[in-house]
Amino acid sequence: MVKILTAQEMKDIDGRASSEYNIPSLILMENAGIRTVEVVEDLLESSQDKKVLILAGKGNNGGDGLVVARHLINSGAHVDVFLLADSNEMTPDSYTNYRILLQMSQNIFPLQVEEDLDRLMLALLSCDMIVDAIYGIGFQGQMNDFDSRIVKMVNWSKAPVVAVDIPSGVEADSGQVHGEAIQASHTVSFALPKIGLLLEPGKDYVGSLSVADISIPAPLLQDKRLKTNLLSEAMIKPWLRPRHPESHKGTYGHVLLIGASPGLTGAIIMAAGAALKSGAGLVTAAVPESQLGVVDGGWMEIMSSPLAENSQGTIALEALPLIEGLLGQASACAIGPGMSRFSEASAILRLVLERAGIPVLIDADGLNALAEDLTVLKDRQVPVVLTPHPGEMARLTGKSIEEIQSKRFAVARDFAQQWGVTLVLKGNKTLIATAAGEIYLNITGNPGMATAGSGDVLCGLIAGLMAQGLRPLDASIAGVYIHGLAGDRAAEIKGQRGLVAGDILHSLPDILQRFER
Repeated sequence: MVKILTAQEMKDIDGRASSEYNIPSLILMENAGIRTVEVVEDLLESSQDKKVLILAGKGNNGGDGLVVARHLINSGAHVDVFLLADSNEMTPDSYTNYRILLQMSQNIFPLQVEEDLDRLMLALLSCDMIVDAIYGIGFQGQMNDFDSRIVKMVNWSKAPVVAVDIPSGVEADSGQVHGEAIQASHTVSFALPKIGLLLEPGKDYVGSLSVADISIPAPLLQDKRLKTNLLSEAMIKPWLRPRHPESHKGTYGHVLLIGASPGLTGAIIMAAGAALKSGAGLVTAAVPESQLGVVDGGWMEIMSSPLAENSQGTIALEALPLIEGLLGQASACAIGPGMSRFSEASAILRLVLERAGIPVLIDADGLNALAEDLTVLKDRQVPVVLTPHPGEMARLTGKSIEEIQSKRFAVARDFAQQWGVTLVLKGNKTLIATAAGEIYLNITGNPGMATAGSGDVLCGLIAGLMAQGLRPLDASIAGVYIHGLAGDRAAEIKGQRGLVAGDILHSLPDILQRFER
């Protein structure tokens, strides 16, 4: 499992490498510089006789850049180093490398006042490569006006840029950019990826990303106290092994879907189709009796069950005994797709959570019913998965959508821990939060998936995987990752603009087949 880090977590790891393993911080800086040089030389094919411009700040990131300068000089490159700080402002390790470099090069120039910009401009016009070592992962907020001008000049240059650890101006914990930031061609991150390298808008400044080993001991990078993880194919492969020859439909579980209302039957049909295509053996859609014909005509393999309805055509309280009976026959339940918002919805949700002896996924209008009374989560006896988009998450928490989006990790983690649920917060880079405080970040998927019904497909997919025996968390991880891959596959065929949820649904078998092989 690949961990992804906040800035503070990376600093703590660096400190523990020194204090617990007796690795001098200078060695870590040296290794970081060497790994960056390898990338620079690979991009240049050879650094011999090439002109490289290095921008170095006062912190350890700048010290990494000074190590890069030294090794490039040794390999035959012409290197100009521009320092954005006085030597007396440098960190101790950076100053050590500065003293070494002074013995090797006369091309070390100050870059702190207006008059220094002319020399920088001339160097930018003739260089083959730029190395950004201005700000490191500790940067937050907005850089000053002078440094902003430097960044604008670098971004204006046609030379490729290699960023050391993170492009200057990008916040490591959030990917936020407040003002100017280096537009890198390639970023070399050390030890493990930083969260901000994977999230927009920061991701858009990273270019291609490589993660370099700088000799930090593996136990520090696998510490259970690191709570943020990156979803990968390797994580879900063990859960999707080929089927046993002696299996039958009962082996793969029974999904119960509760929802639908006039005009919104497509949602439950989509969810049911995804549950089937996930590999579930049986799928039953429990819907208001007037919608039965529409659902039955939507997918031949779906079983259906008519529920008593009220005058609006939504599920009535009289349906509760039948729902309870259906729960007793199912392996997993999803409630909410196309259900509509109506007064009885919260009572129906409460019964499901109180009486179900199976995992329950709450989606769409099930989440709107839940927002009316979150305390039902305290009384339930079963594991629960919630799959809100930002608007639904805002209703669940009472926060604004803007706050949800700006603090996705913290909001999701806090809610999952408070209510003891698995939370799938949908959106660009969907994330999964657990009651134990873990976060799993997904990077599959594309903007074409921002289309009606996409969430219904995810709902059915996760429910289908739960019915087949996956733990709710594992089903959520696998479902989110596969859903994104299916969206990427559909976009390859249809393009992003013309992609609809049905395309994602019909791409699921192709993706699942990869794992069967």
